Amino acid sequence: MRSGAGWIASVPPAAQASFLSGLTDAELRALPFLFDFWAMDHQVPPAGDWRNWVILGGRGAGKTRAGAEWVRAQVEGARRDDPGRCRRIALVGETIDQAREVMVMGDSGILACCPPDRRPQWIAGRRLLQWPNGAEAMLFSAHDPEALRGPQFDGAWVDELAKWRKDRDAWDMLQFALRLGDDPRCCVTTTPRPTPVMRQLLERESTRVTHAPTSANAANLAASFLREVEERFGGSALGRQELDGVMLTEVEGALWPLELLDAVRFDAPVPELDRIVVAVDPSVSSGRAADECGIVVAGAILKGPPSDWQAWVLADATVRPSGGGDWAAAAVAAYHRHGADRIVAEVNNGGDLVTRVMRVVDPMVPVRAVRASKSKHVRAEPVAALYEQGRVRHVRGLAALEEQMGLMTATGFTGGGSPDRVDALVWALTELMLGPRGRPSVRTL
Repeated sequence: MRSGAGWIASVPPAAQASFLSGLTDAELRALPFLFDFWAMDHQVPPAGDWRNWVILGGRGAGKTRAGAEWVRAQVEGARRDDPGRCRRIALVGETIDQAREVMVMGDSGILACCPPDRRPQWIAGRRLLQWPNGAEAMLFSAHDPEALRGPQFDGAWVDELAKWRKDRDAWDMLQFALRLGDDPRCCVTTTPRPTPVMRQLLERESTRVTHAPTSANAANLAASFLREVEERFGGSALGRQELDGVMLTEVEGALWPLELLDAVRFDAPVPELDRIVVAVDPSVSSGRAADECGIVVAGAILKGPPSDWQAWVLADATVRPSGGGDWAAAAVAAYHRHGADRIVAEVNNGGDLVTRVMRVVDPMVPVRAVRASKSKHVRAEPVAALYEQGRVRHVRGLAALEEQMGLMTATGFTGGGSPDRVDALVWALTELMLGPRGRPSVRTL
């Protein structure tokens, strides 16, 4: 802790009482709102020039309070009606509900942190906070990146960036919106996950990082909570991420470790393949909030015994459906583009509709419907074994697929959303390399 809070927490009760008794009534009323006095080191903005301040912390480490107090510091002036450094702030959470209930209304949110005479008004219909000095903060959902197209801001607070489903789109749109004033800045509060956006953000020269484990805020957390989570998760990869607030460079227990993925990429021309398939993991919905439709193309050389077969992953044609069977059109286009022999489509969610939609696009395309009877990560394990045996290669340019692969473990997917690309990959290589035993409940249509 820093000097004020650290001192008052460490001295004997008599010294604490003496200090507090020496304050006037006005000073006592103001003391809870003097965050500079109470803040821990990781909650204090870095000095110097920076564009993004990232606060990495475990669960309950005080990230939300730090973000709310940073917003206060940006919008408040010396006196109630004086202008602050910022006039227009963007508050971006994973969803509107989370932004409102955590960032604005929560126990450590903006309304709870502001002194009564400077507390902003919440205008629900506009999803807006308005301070007495005229400064405003507008709420946005990371599920709707396009909503950030148009508005402009001189500051932003971003919460839980590492778990946003549409992190790339929403983060990029926010960067275009941060264009007001001389020095627009952004505070990011998040539990760390090794997503591509997070890794790139932390590598930027304009980024500053502070960090704290859950235990740093023990004084404000239930002792039983701390004991329970430490007993259950202490020392594990999940514990290092969720409690210690550590950004893991590689997911522990990943079926496809980073080193393995690096080794499978090659630049040489793809040899002549005996069989090529397009695998599809359809999305059951469409639009901005829909999961992606995983579409992966792979081929194989099937000479000799099955143990000698070799596979090549040729393309990732994954799309986010917008309606009208566009995902089926993308899959059929990939089929023709690569001269494939068959499309393999999972039908657990869409049933016969999946194959009917593809028939509308091209009635002559052969489609094999596959129905999963096991979870995604269980089906992925025998495919991961093919990689360990050196029997699969990747063409260049499959970064998005490989990023999902690096987040799949033997106990499940550790990334945000659904691993649609990985699921399509698993169906493709199962079809090519593992034979009927790897295809539960398969029928050809």
